[in-house]
Amino acid sequence: MKYARKDAKSHAFTHMRGIWAAALMPFRDDLSIDEDGFRANMEHWISDLGIDGFFIAGKQGEFFAMSLDERKRSFDLAVAAADGRAQTIMSCSDQNMDVVIDLAKHAQACGADYIVVHAPILHFFKAQDETLIRYYETIAAQVDIGIALWSHPDSGYLMSPQLCNRLADIDNVVAIKYSVPRPMYAELTRLAKDRIIVSTASEEEWLDNILDLDWRLYLCSSPPYLIQTAADRRMRAYTDLAFAGRADEARALRDSLDPVRQALRGTRPAEKPHAHQKYWQTLLGQTGGRVRPPCLELTDKEREATRKAFDACGLRLA
Repeated sequence: MKYARKDAKSHAFTHMRGIWAAALMPFRDDLSIDEDGFRANMEHWISDLGIDGFFIAGKQGEFFAMSLDERKRSFDLAVAAADGRAQTIMSCSDQNMDVVIDLAKHAQACGADYIVVHAPILHFFKAQDETLIRYYETIAAQVDIGIALWSHPDSGYLMSPQLCNRLADIDNVVAIKYSVPRPMYAELTRLAKDRIIVSTASEEEWLDNILDLDWRLYLCSSPPYLIQTAADRRMRAYTDLAFAGRADEARALRDSLDPVRQALRGTRPAEKPHAHQKYWQTLLGQTGGRVRPPCLELTDKEREATRKAFDACGLRLA
């Protein structure tokens, strides 16, 4: 952490910008963490792709299949690999609040820039907003590090813009990954853009959110390293064009990636997102690796279909 609690919001508004990616965690054949592969991926993502920040040990990283010690180890690996060249946000999401706080304290101690905490699954539906306010206030009181909220349908509900606007008053709540329909995140941007950085994981909506909502943070999913290569950085390029106000050029470049998006979307089995993305990484020359149970591996037929779509999508490898 490079800031005091009282400066968490101002630090985030100054530094939490650009393209951030949610890291997949590679596992070896014996299902142990492939630390060397993870380091190599991080180096490529920073040096070759120019990615600005990394969401570590989230759903993409299969946190649900890792032990508490492994989650902490992934934080340590990411901070060391970033080495001040990119920022990190550590997923501390868990149903047990003690685990959330333990992870949050480790993230703060190991040098992470921020943490993210998913809205919990609730087993009751009375006074839900007040319960969620108490939940985030309790966590925030235990650490100084900046906290990003995360609302997603996986919780069984979506936090309303009005609730998120109230949560934005917490001193060290600095951002939200708001995986909701566009009218909801546009409304929250209108209500609270002076107190919380609003973002969402949809790369296809990213350009419009820069141009229409004046967003400066993509937080975050895997497209930054799945639809780009060292020789083909079109997401980075259209983002920089949009930031520079060159909207027409940015749109043309963004739209040129449609065949790549279709190849990814069209070959991904609904129940196998992790295995599919890891195989796509392998095709790109990154370290993909195995998935851990309960995630499912691709079949040979699914790999063949993915490989054909990859070869035809027009992504330049060299």
